[in-house]
Amino acid sequence: MDKYTGKRLDGRYEIHELVGVGGMAWVYRGYDLLEQRVVAVKILKDEFLHNAEFIRRFKNESKAIALLSHPNIIKVYDVSFGDQIQYIVEEFIDGITLRQYLDQQTKVNLPEAVHFTMEILDALQHAHARGIVHRDIKPQNIMVLPNGHIIVTDFGIARFARSETRTITDKAIGSVHYIAPEQARGDLTDEKADIYSVGVMLYEMTTGQLPFEAENAVSVAIMQLQNDPRPPRDINPNIPRGLEEITLKAMQKDPAQRYQSAGEMLEALRALVQNPGITFNYNYFVDDTPTRYIAMDDSIRSDGQNPYGDDYGYTEEGETPERPAHKKKKRNKIPFIITGIAAAFAVVLICLAFAGVFRSCSTQTVTLDNFVGRLLEDVQNNNPNHFQFVIVADTDSEEPEGTITNQNPQAGTQVEAGASITLEVAQSSDETTVPDIRNQTREQAQSTLEQNGLVARFEEQADDDVEEGHVISVSPEVGSPIQRGETVTVQISTGPEEITVPNVVGDTLSAATQALEAEGFVVDSQPQDDTGKDENIVVSTTPAAGTSGKKGDTVTVYYSSGKNEKTIQIVIPLPSNVSHDVALRYYLDGEQAGSATVNPSYNNTWTHEITGSNTQTLTVELDGQQYATYRLDFNAGSYSLTWQGSYVDQQTPSQPPQSQPESEPDSSQPETPSTSSEPADPLPATSSEGAEP
Repeated sequence: MDKYTGKRLDGRYEIHELVGVGGMAWVYRGYDLLEQRVVAVKILKDEFLHNAEFIRRFKNESKAIALLSHPNIIKVYDVSFGDQIQYIVEEFIDGITLRQYLDQQTKVNLPEAVHFTMEILDALQHAHARGIVHRDIKPQNIMVLPNGHIIVTDFGIARFARSETRTITDKAIGSVHYIAPEQARGDLTDEKADIYSVGVMLYEMTTGQLPFEAENAVSVAIMQLQNDPRPPRDINPNIPRGLEEITLKAMQKDPAQRYQSAGEMLEALRALVQNPGITFNYNYFVDDTPTRYIAMDDSIRSDGQNPYGDDYGYTEEGETPERPAHKKKKRNKIPFIITGIAAAFAVVLICLAFAGVFRSCSTQTVTLDNFVGRLLEDVQNNNPNHFQFVIVADTDSEEPEGTITNQNPQAGTQVEAGASITLEVAQSSDETTVPDIRNQTREQAQSTLEQNGLVARFEEQADDDVEEGHVISVSPEVGSPIQRGETVTVQISTGPEEITVPNVVGDTLSAATQALEAEGFVVDSQPQDDTGKDENIVVSTTPAAGTSGKKGDTVTVYYSSGKNEKTIQIVIPLPSNVSHDVALRYYLDGEQAGSATVNPSYNNTWTHEITGSNTQTLTVELDGQQYATYRLDFNAGSYSLTWQGSYVDQQTPSQPPQSQPESEPDSSQPETPSTSSEPADPLPATSSEGAEP
């Protein structure tokens, strides 16, 4: 057990188990007692506590992520930079790296590759907008969650783009297979270096292989600087031409010819998703004027010398007496190639010296101890370099049982921390029984079998009842007699069997829920307004139909609430023979919705727009008298008259203007109210689609 497992940091963070080892830190699964949540705790290794460069990188990571808040970027909860221990507390990601995910795949899944790339670009767009360039984008730094979402991690060598514009050569420590050419050369690096790395990952995900591979890191670095990748469609003809164009544009050697932002590349992928047959026809600058060579002679200059004072040959194209030829000089590319190779070698050698292994620049090289003669239990309990021990039974040894009799590699060999070490251990040839390791983790099961002198062989299979990563069963069965040194086959659960989200769009909510639950999904339903669909009809799901999931995963079903608001323009005829202002009020389903003042002598209709959903009743009053009732059908966008009343004019008609005296009327004489009960002219039923009889 290492010195941190089982400890509590600052009285708050319990350290449960080691889950990963990086070049500069141990990564533990822990528990935050204050917030009551599982967390990841990155603790800087002891050997780097006084290394200013590693401390800078460690602090860079915390500062970089602290500026970011995005669902596809790992969250930082806390940091501590003490003299004795320095650590970062981050969100615990329950998933696997994209590297592990790709290694498990038997075939290329193009939609999945596009989905992963779009989520990575979304995260980078957020980071770049805040001036942070990751500089180490590779599958090892991308986590894949069980629901298929992506989390970008490890901002350990990120930099702030606005405060530092050059990557010094001895800081070019990104992975050689994914590093941008300008970063390897020590040139200016900005957001487009991350885009190049994304292009390499997209190439790998769609073709199943890296664009540049060689026997050593030096050769790969040179290929990154000089070689063009093989077109993806030559490897996988199923790749759409547009996707190949996107991949190759992102991988252009010249940053100016790549996408200029993560958002620009993201938009291209979105266009591809909308139209898989799209092509972009990207054009790149090519010097298509070939240099021609002729022997240097007196035609170059009258004095017999070439105008540049060197020993190159020159050409004259289209020379006439009126237009002298333009001299073109052939530049020798060999010195530039040699310089590029030398720069690549320098980068590689510096990385080797800086981090121990250029391949990932995140591992540590140590000198292997001599384990021979020591007890296996002691070696396993004191394993600071986290070696993976492979135990082989030595039944011929006369040493006490449990004593290590041989090791491979031998003591003194330079190996990586966490490397696999084979140990031969003295064991008796006595018969034993298969121990009960069911429901143990893979690591616990291997340790238990080794302690019993047995060799473990692991096989994976889906299981709905046993937690992922735990033992389902063993063969031979638990309790069976077995010779020490024999192999026990252990079935490890990969979790519930993968299932596919069925297509329930267009179904009713109840039918969709029933279909999803029958497959083993948990359903979360969310209503949506203005869908144009009838009430309770499913309009979409997340994840979408055809997506792979596991039993117990949640599928969110979006269904129509039935609230489909539309606007209807109504035209209501007004009574004739009325020459004064009339107070108009209108009601929707009995609730007053508005009012207006109308004068039929100016306009014999009242036009108004009303917004609503489904069907509603419109009631119109004139001067407090119920005048007409309409049925409004917002789904159909029409209306119809359902009842027509009459308007009784209760005001005395005004005298004609020519008969009125110029003097003020006698206020002592009361006005005689109109007693006319003559009904208004009958009004026709109307509709926004046409009049109804």
